Amino acid sequence: MLIRPATPADWPAIWSILEPITRGGETLALPRDCDEATGRAYFASPEKQNFVAVDGGAVLGASYIRPNQQGGGAHIANCGYITAEAARGRGIARALCAHSIEHARAQDFRGIQFNFVVSTNEPAVHLWQSFGFEVLTRLSGAFEHPKLGFVDALVMFKRL
Repeated sequence: MLIRPATPADWPAIWSILEPITRGGETLALPRDCDEATGRAYFASPEKQNFVAVDGGAVLGASYIRPNQQGGGAHIANCGYITAEAARGRGIARALCAHSIEHARAQDFRGIQFNFVVSTNEPAVHLWQSFGFEVLTRLSGAFEHPKLGFVDALVMFKRL
């Protein structure tokens, strides 16, 4: 598997991964009827550096890295990850997270903050914790899950 910077030509493949995730409504704080323009603004807006995980010519996952805040908070990164449903369980998210950590270090970020991790996304929470991310706080009932109702969201952080 190769992780490389995304190009504009990768957007259709990224959207094909992002769209079903938004429709499912279980892990991202995006409208379930999110259109492509909204999805692109969320995942691939100009302040984000996008990457894709490619295997055999197919895009299996994608990530972004951006400063979490402007000005005095710009030394902390924020990242996001998506994996194609058919590729889950193959280490795509693990590889993208490892890449993000190394890329963030190379860009002189001093930490990475995940602002809104849905607590019921247990595979992601476990994975981020395996990389040393700590849960800083729980936002009680902050996410409306389509099957479970109101569930907590987590703010997670890793110092680099």
